[in-house]
Amino acid sequence: MGTVAYDTVETPEGRRDDQLGGSASYFATAASYFASVGIISVVGRDFDKSDRELLEGRDIDLSGLHEAEGGTFRWSGQYKDDLNSAITLRTQLNVLEKFSPSLAPAHADAPFLFLANIDPRLQHRVLDGMAQRPQLVACDTMNLWIDIARDSLLQLLPRVDTLLINEAEAKQLTGARHLPQAAAGLLQMGLKTLIVKRGEYGAAIFSRKFGFAMPAYPLTKVVDPTGAGDSFAGGFMGYLAAVGDLSEEAMRRAVVAGSVMASYAVENFGLERLAFLTVKEIDARFKGFEELMRFHPLGGGQGLPLRTRYGG
Repeated sequence: MGTVAYDTVETPEGRRDDQLGGSASYFATAASYFASVGIISVVGRDFDKSDRELLEGRDIDLSGLHEAEGGTFRWSGQYKDDLNSAITLRTQLNVLEKFSPSLAPAHADAPFLFLANIDPRLQHRVLDGMAQRPQLVACDTMNLWIDIARDSLLQLLPRVDTLLINEAEAKQLTGARHLPQAAAGLLQMGLKTLIVKRGEYGAAIFSRKFGFAMPAYPLTKVVDPTGAGDSFAGGFMGYLAAVGDLSEEAMRRAVVAGSVMASYAVENFGLERLAFLTVKEIDARFKGFEELMRFHPLGGGQGLPLRTRYGG
């Protein structure tokens, strides 16, 4: 559950007006390479047929994509030298302002639920509408909701398994000065796992039992970072749904899957790259991450060949 939007984006690489975007669009597109996925969202009468066909072309279930009188949610933003931060120029809620999500029976029985970045009250409503507790519930949020809907967000955290958030927001939500402190504070609020999105520096996952961090893929050019976080979430959740495994090792691999999808999403504007990947390309980038992080035990398994402080 999230937004389907029209974005106007300007980056150092160029500009696109009214491109298909929104958290649900990016998430579902990324997840569709691994598992069956459906969208719960709303669009206006101006939603273009070709955009619907693009999503359907990825076998995304759009039966939960409601159409209402009015215009589709629109966002306009700009990226300057810091591609990790977008400058919001304009937001038009349009039909999203009165959106009240409802779930069809097939959606209410879904075993995996992602509550994308949106008003926490709507995230609560969708979770309330599930027929039974999903195997995994993940949610995303942002500084806006931390500022204006903090109480509702704090009530949501014990109800979900995994929170995806960036480093600044993790510190803002907890008041901590350092990321490990923020992670510990959020896990104490009832989360099982926390995923911290760190943009060009990669991602980290924290739980009460383990931690894992990985770098971003070393791309020579980033075109449009707008959907990176939601694409990461789609790869992460899609992989876990595909393997049906929520173990520590599966979570580690899912972080890699999310990083793979995010790395492709930023290579072009909107969904222009993400929606047209091949299995060969995805496999190749998995192997690229494996090579990027590969190393042998220090000292060839015999321990570090270190001298002691006194030369012994």
